[in-house]
Amino acid sequence: MQTVTRNLVRRSCRIARPPQTAGKRFNHTSAKQGRRDAGHTDRTTHFGFQTVPEEQKESLVKGVFNSVASSYDVMNDAMSLGVHRLWKDEYVSSLKPGAKGALRCIDLAGGTGDIALRILDHARENYADRETSVDVVDINAEMLKEGYKRFKQTIYHNTSQVAFIESNAQSLPVEQFPDNTYDLYTIAFGIRNCTSVPDVLKEAYRVLKPGGTFACLEFSKVNNPLFGMLYDQYSFSVIPMLGSILAGDRDSYQYLVESIRKFPTQSEFSQMIQEAGFTTGGLHEGRGGAWTDLWGGIACIHKGVKV
Repeated sequence: MQTVTRNLVRRSCRIARPPQTAGKRFNHTSAKQGRRDAGHTDRTTHFGFQTVPEEQKESLVKGVFNSVASSYDVMNDAMSLGVHRLWKDEYVSSLKPGAKGALRCIDLAGGTGDIALRILDHARENYADRETSVDVVDINAEMLKEGYKRFKQTIYHNTSQVAFIESNAQSLPVEQFPDNTYDLYTIAFGIRNCTSVPDVLKEAYRVLKPGGTFACLEFSKVNNPLFGMLYDQYSFSVIPMLGSILAGDRDSYQYLVESIRKFPTQSEFSQMIQEAGFTTGGLHEGRGGAWTDLWGGIACIHKGVKV
């Protein structure tokens, strides 16, 4: 697996930068990113099972998603046997967008637009709400292009209910994303790919209004040992093979499987959410708890409220 990840590191460095797309036609804004330190640091992080310098991970992850953008839904189908669609439905339904009036939402790592579309549909179909809006934010322009194409086929195209913005979840520009702006912050199957999860959580806390909700859907830790063993066998044997067959890209799928195993456990991530300032349920699963496991912990919904 180390060899596969090293191959992906070398290959990602050769992927061309995505072409710039005209702002008016694409309706997304390229935000200037605040950079902490452009120079080399000795700090490292994980890229799958490989340890890499922190400053390299962002470009490596961009390379992965440049590669899989056009087949992203196929990728998630392969990684979850299609069940990710049901998980996303449950995730959005649990948030009840529109139930208490129009919301201003921000969906991070949301390039393909599937969570944003579910939010807007839920609000409209269940509460006749046509005022809830979603800013879809992603660091990857190729993923945003896929979302824009999806929304062109909907009633929300060219309305104020959706915007596509290219920016980094770890450092959202204050002039474009002011403090205390959003009622709901969502991030689905994206936070594990960020270099610094604590920085993402701090930014989420900053841009949410007091009383606003942070909600994360992410692959997590299976809590049944036998089920976990079968899931591991499927993940490491079948998913990369499907990547080769469906997308001609084994290495990217291998990385995505590895990234799941490097993500914190449910209780560890819940503590990180609390440390960012959010109020959560108790550090346990289920009713009154900080998280809800889906399919035995293959995926998990985490929520926190800004106080």
